[in-house]
Amino acid sequence: MKHFLNTQDWSRPELDALLADAARFKREKLGDALKGRSIALVFFNPSMRTRTSFELGAFQLGGHAIVLQPGKDAWPIEFDLGTVMDGDTEEHIAEVARVLARYVDLIGVRAFPKFVDWSVDREDRVLESFAKYSTVPVINMETITHPCQELAHALALQEHFGTSDLRGRKYVLTWTYHPKPLNTAVANSALTIATRLGMDVTLLCPTPEYVLDARYMGWAERNVAESGGSFAVSHDIDSAYAGADVVYAKSWGALPYFGNWAPEKPIRDRYKHFIVDERKMALTNNGVFSHCLPLRRNVKATDAVMDSPACIAIEEAENRLHVQKAVMAALMG
Repeated sequence: MKHFLNTQDWSRPELDALLADAARFKREKLGDALKGRSIALVFFNPSMRTRTSFELGAFQLGGHAIVLQPGKDAWPIEFDLGTVMDGDTEEHIAEVARVLARYVDLIGVRAFPKFVDWSVDREDRVLESFAKYSTVPVINMETITHPCQELAHALALQEHFGTSDLRGRKYVLTWTYHPKPLNTAVANSALTIATRLGMDVTLLCPTPEYVLDARYMGWAERNVAESGGSFAVSHDIDSAYAGADVVYAKSWGALPYFGNWAPEKPIRDRYKHFIVDERKMALTNNGVFSHCLPLRRNVKATDAVMDSPACIAIEEAENRLHVQKAVMAALMG
């Protein structure tokens, strides 16, 4: 049995096969790869694209999806062992995962960090607990990484450039301002997949405080060593954008201030000029722009950038449907 928790756990040939299958599912909308199969989609956080694409993907391949929201339409779940459960939680993950696995063939989990203590959140305990106790494959629908978004992003880039070989492309993952400190999940994942595909990757962020967790920086270094390409960190906007083939934008909070955001806010507020705009995109090599969505216009990127032919964010969002079909079908063998 294989889970889909991070793309880093899958070999490059396996990822290439998933992308090829996703491209096929994009051409052939309906199929029977999940006929008679079912998936429980467990959402601890809100969703629009993820829920819609997983539900539709299962349906279009002949399967059935059940949506559960613990604490809303399902019982609140406890994840710590040894806890005396006399508080708000009604049942333990040890029972939840094993019972669901008796009902369904796949389990998808979406659980954002608690934003209190990064040393705790980085352990990804909700996702890892489902994987520990489940006897069916578990899919990460976004926790502290977002592997389904990675594949959708990769497929969109392959389609745009007309090739599955993205080596030699200059890729800029740029931090952008947001009024709230956000999860680093998509940034972690974008860094992972871009280096995995052998691109020349620059992580552009305002200060060293906004560099990502050492785990994902380490993955990037390892991927570059194995796949080619390069990896660098920059705090200079113009040099990072210069000659870029891909600009991928995301907002995230600085990890040194995790759970203590008041001191971080004035720092973040000083860098609103990191917005992706026409001047910056003009520095690129006719570069393509994308974002995972949702995106606050004229905060993260201007209207002109979002509405330009260079923006492939909608294509990337569509591809969530196709890559998730590929993942579900692969896990079903």
